[in-house]
Amino acid sequence: MDGATFEGRKVLVTGASRGIGRAAAEAFARAGADVAITGRKPETLAPVAVEIAKNAGGAARQILPIACHQGREDEIKKLFAHLDEVWSRIDVAVINAATNPSFGALVEIEKSAWDKVLEVNLTGAFLTARAAAQRMAGQKSGSIVFISSIAAFDPLPGLGAYSVTKAGLIAMAKSFAKELAPRGVRVNAVAPGLIETQLSRRLIDTKEIHDQLVAGIPLGRHGQPEDVVGAVLFLASDAASFVTGQVLVVDGGSRM
Repeated sequence: MDGATFEGRKVLVTGASRGIGRAAAEAFARAGADVAITGRKPETLAPVAVEIAKNAGGAARQILPIACHQGREDEIKKLFAHLDEVWSRIDVAVINAATNPSFGALVEIEKSAWDKVLEVNLTGAFLTARAAAQRMAGQKSGSIVFISSIAAFDPLPGLGAYSVTKAGLIAMAKSFAKELAPRGVRVNAVAPGLIETQLSRRLIDTKEIHDQLVAGIPLGRHGQPEDVVGAVLFLASDAASFVTGQVLVVDGGSRM
């Protein structure tokens, strides 16, 4: 989907300092979009924005690094106030930011860890999507793409709370899709399989778990962030103008 054009469109990608978010932001920039990227630390975001602009080869007119912790409502409000000021519209919002501070059995997770996962992955995703949806509904156009996970369908080892939130994102996407369709706004989700990111590092580095998971992937490998980008761009693009409320699985065939 790198051939898709987003010339002049305003795209927000949360959690874009690395991994799937960064890969998606770079792809949108190469396709001509103005891109706002978020992450918790401004010192991390700034060099990423420079790299994205460089890799876009001048296709994107503007890359905005905006520090925003998706688990904090006040920072989400500031993010959208800033976007209102500099852009006045949002055409695409990719809700990607997530966390997983605890690896282990769901039955043993501390409430503090549970609260943090829900705060960022579900409540923060809702607040971000709602703010984007309100603006898109007003302009009667737009596309929201949630980054869920195949863990939503089959919880991953040691990632019980994370899996719960990813399942919640799918229900959220479908709920928003039904509400917003009459206003010209599409809402979908991408469910990646085992992708090499910081969040999946424990799964990939634990040979027994990694080998067991890869054994169930017909393509015979775990994925890279770039493997997910085509699905994100498709759902955000005009090519998917008749697609809403759907979940596109990108997992190397493990859920055939």
